[in-house]
Amino acid sequence: MNQKPKFYVTTAIAYASKKPHFGNTYEAIMTDAIARYKREMGYDVYFCTGTDEHGQKIEDLAKEAGITPKAYVDNVAGEIKGLWDKMNVSYDYFVRTTDDYHEAAVQKMFKKFYDQGDIYKSRYEGWYCVPCESFFTDTQAADCKCPDCGREVQRASEEAYFFNMKKYADRLVDYIETHPGFIEPESRKKEIINNFLKAGLQDLCVSRTSFTWGIQVPFDQKHVTYVWLDALTNYITAIGFDPDKSYEEQSEHFKKWWPANVHIIGKDIIRFHTIYWPIFLMAMDMPLPEKVFAHPWFNFGADKMSKSRGNVIYADELAEHFTVDGVRHYALSEMPYASDGSITYETVINRFNTDLVNNLGNLFKRTLDMQKKYFDRVIAAPVAGIDEENALDADLIAACETAYEQVVENMDAYRIADAVECIFQMLRRANKYIDETTPWSLAKDESKTARLGTVLYNLLETIRWGAVLLKPFIPDTANEILEKLGAEGRDYTSIGGKGSGKFGNLKAGSAVGESRVLFARIDEKAKMAEFDAIRAKQIAEAEAKEKANAPVEKPEGVAQIGIDDFMKVELRTAKILAAEPVPKAKKLLKLQVDLGYEQRQVVSGIAKWYKPEDLIGKKIILVANLAPAKLCGVESNGMILASGEEDVRVVFLHPDTRLGERVR
Repeated sequence: MNQKPKFYVTTAIAYASKKPHFGNTYEAIMTDAIARYKREMGYDVYFCTGTDEHGQKIEDLAKEAGITPKAYVDNVAGEIKGLWDKMNVSYDYFVRTTDDYHEAAVQKMFKKFYDQGDIYKSRYEGWYCVPCESFFTDTQAADCKCPDCGREVQRASEEAYFFNMKKYADRLVDYIETHPGFIEPESRKKEIINNFLKAGLQDLCVSRTSFTWGIQVPFDQKHVTYVWLDALTNYITAIGFDPDKSYEEQSEHFKKWWPANVHIIGKDIIRFHTIYWPIFLMAMDMPLPEKVFAHPWFNFGADKMSKSRGNVIYADELAEHFTVDGVRHYALSEMPYASDGSITYETVINRFNTDLVNNLGNLFKRTLDMQKKYFDRVIAAPVAGIDEENALDADLIAACETAYEQVVENMDAYRIADAVECIFQMLRRANKYIDETTPWSLAKDESKTARLGTVLYNLLETIRWGAVLLKPFIPDTANEILEKLGAEGRDYTSIGGKGSGKFGNLKAGSAVGESRVLFARIDEKAKMAEFDAIRAKQIAEAEAKEKANAPVEKPEGVAQIGIDDFMKVELRTAKILAAEPVPKAKKLLKLQVDLGYEQRQVVSGIAKWYKPEDLIGKKIILVANLAPAKLCGVESNGMILASGEEDVRVVFLHPDTRLGERVR
């Protein structure tokens, strides 16, 4: 019995700082399409993905949220895993860098590197980008901006451990030159060689002391392992790597899958995967992965996705409008091989209506409806026609065979969008075949019944062919089509199955199922109105957040007072007993307050921000010696302390605060 060839494929693990947007989710969908294709071709596939969960950014975000870093990443990792599941990502393993086995393995690796002289202690002086978790030299960050993301960098100076990259640099260059397929596309390979290796490698900082959320260095408790030594090693810890053993001594499970056949990553992290990761593996005397494929980015039109621009798109939210397969299809058909892809709501609608509604959905429904109307759903056996008819049939069959060959060729080269386009070229040819053969006209002539049966057979077989080829890309729809054709589970329903590349596999005499609308047409005008509202909300939320976080401008022309004047202001604690609106005054509330030693009536202009019932029982600070005044005819004896002008916030006190105390 022949053993299946193995195929180990990974995504870069998603950083557990926030929910991934559409561009981040593309990587998981793309890798899933590759994994599904390889399974269809008869490979034993292991597909690994997961989350990167340590670092300063996560520590800061957890602090802002008022929870522990572990609680924070548990929430985000769950959200990411749920998103992958919703997008039908068929991963075999989901690794988290907070998993106990991963952390233990990283500590062992760190110690091993240190003991063999690959890691040494020194001091870091330079620039650091928190979002990218990357260090840069003065030359790289000449304008105090991160060369990768464009955000401002901060000056960093701290004790750190460094990995001696120079020790392995020549060996890495030799490996890349002797393994031409190691880095793809070719343009990425040139980038690595020209921008980094020829320029001379800098030693890599692999520990930090300025934050604590990370894997502790086993022999130096002041340090935590820096992100890339931690994150990159997930590809081997996920399959059971033991740092204390040689490759030959590893478990059978590990040796079955390692080395990986391909790491699928974004172009922004290629240097980490083609410089640092291979060098770490060389230092452990482990085989290197066969290939690192760096895909481009998805931009919103020509711009990067940004909430401030109202152009952040999330795959699961998009699926509520276009179905999961609709989102998968757009992602896989619109991303070029080497240059950045683009997504806008308009282009998603157009691609959905053109490809899925027209070319696939209408073809499927029209054909099954005709099969039911003319043959009571039973598939007739095809027969040869006259020369002209045979030429039409041969042309359709050739389109199917060409599509099959081109899909296999493109998928083997990771040209995903090109593979999808080949399938839809075939489907467009099938729709043209309907116009050429006019089945409705054939049905009017009893002498043409055999020809009608042949035409419908050819259409059904082309639809089956398309469904088989579409299984890696839109699996739910493809499987439903095969089920409706009565072909589900047959040898010829997988791309690499027996007879899969042969036209004519559908069995005459079997019956097709009831047709249905696979994809409902989108009303572009109505749908764009929905999306415009979503974008407006995103922009408003981003502006509000930016405004809330913006530093207050220094006031101009404010007269200074001396300490004697300030001491004349008597601030005392008080409790709100009652609150009600002041008639005919939209901004004012009339409050009854208790100072402990007396009760007073105070009028305050906070009605826009607080409901009366929400204030009762709250303790506040009162300017107690303010001269009485009338506001809209209501007497006020004091002023409550609040901050802000456009967004006013009352200063509330702890419930245990004693009433009447002077605030100093």
